[in-house]
Amino acid sequence: MPAIRLMPSDESSDLIALTRDIVAKELTPKVAQIEASAEFPREVFRTLGRAGLLSLPYPEEVGGGGQSYEVYLQVLEEIAAVSASVGVGVSVHALSCFGLFTAGTDEQRQRWLPEMLSGELLGAYCLSEAHAGSDPAAMRTRAVRDGDSYVLNGAKAWTTHGGQADFYKVMARTSDDGGRGISCFLVPADTPGLSADNPEQKMGLMGSTTATMLFDDARVPAERRLGDEGQGLPIALAGLDSGRLGIAAVATGLAQGALDAAVAYAKERQAFGKAIIDHQGLGFVLADMAAAVESARATYLAAARLKDAGQPFSRQASIAKLVCTDNAMKVTTDAVQVFGGAGYTRDFPVERYMREAKVMQIFEGTNQIQRLVIARDLAR
Repeated sequence: MPAIRLMPSDESSDLIALTRDIVAKELTPKVAQIEASAEFPREVFRTLGRAGLLSLPYPEEVGGGGQSYEVYLQVLEEIAAVSASVGVGVSVHALSCFGLFTAGTDEQRQRWLPEMLSGELLGAYCLSEAHAGSDPAAMRTRAVRDGDSYVLNGAKAWTTHGGQADFYKVMARTSDDGGRGISCFLVPADTPGLSADNPEQKMGLMGSTTATMLFDDARVPAERRLGDEGQGLPIALAGLDSGRLGIAAVATGLAQGALDAAVAYAKERQAFGKAIIDHQGLGFVLADMAAAVESARATYLAAARLKDAGQPFSRQASIAKLVCTDNAMKVTTDAVQVFGGAGYTRDFPVERYMREAKVMQIFEGTNQIQRLVIARDLAR
């Protein structure tokens, strides 16, 4: 059954109802085929954009939905409960717009942000490199000023929507001054010299294309730099706290989907003359799964409310990302166990949920990095 939600307003309750309706019509019938064929569901993103669901946490004056993060994350969870691939994509798109919104000039925002938030343009985020994942300050992709442009050379690994996006938020080195030598650029997909390597052959999230983006003398107008030279890493890291909340919500949605599937199966499957949910050993497993989902949701909502109140929330974002993704891994693993041998086959979706949950513990900062962030914050 869908999660029970206590929303802050009638408008936000209507948003949840709208999301559930769109997901039921546009995603539920297609998700198995999308994942089986590794098909990128571009039209789904257009549908979500036209419904206003890609722009919820941004102000109305720039084309956003004017919703709090508390509301946006619950909408994101509803999407991810059916398709983690699309849920991750919505979170990444929101993150891709963050730099322009926070560090762009008024002219830059007015020129590019409305079309990005409408969903007509889909975004991607280029921070990691093959040798610079958890340590982004070690990046080597370089942007050299040449007149009114910058010339970019290098490679950006693990790019969600790589080769599918219409624009890329790119961090590149403009000086050798470590983390203070990185700048942020908004790069159109049709920039000469920008290309996507072959998509990664991943364990899960088949409907979410991931590729290394290659920059070979890619010339980007200087007007597409966001903020001053050297501000790129702070722009990136500021967005990561919000991005971690997005992944926390996606992981919770994934866990909710696995719980729903497991409960439905346990009510129907008979063993020793009764439904397996009525056997105490199995019932307790399902109870623990429900507790994990509910506690994950409470954790990310607590962090979101801090953010909405303008309070520091970096530690709480890391806690939410850690708790929600670890819980999702456990819940999806237990869902496979509930299904028994059937859960290990592709006749049921729970094996896919389990594969999808694993990466949640890795991207947007590994859970080991989250523990480091939390510990450092405690030390301060």
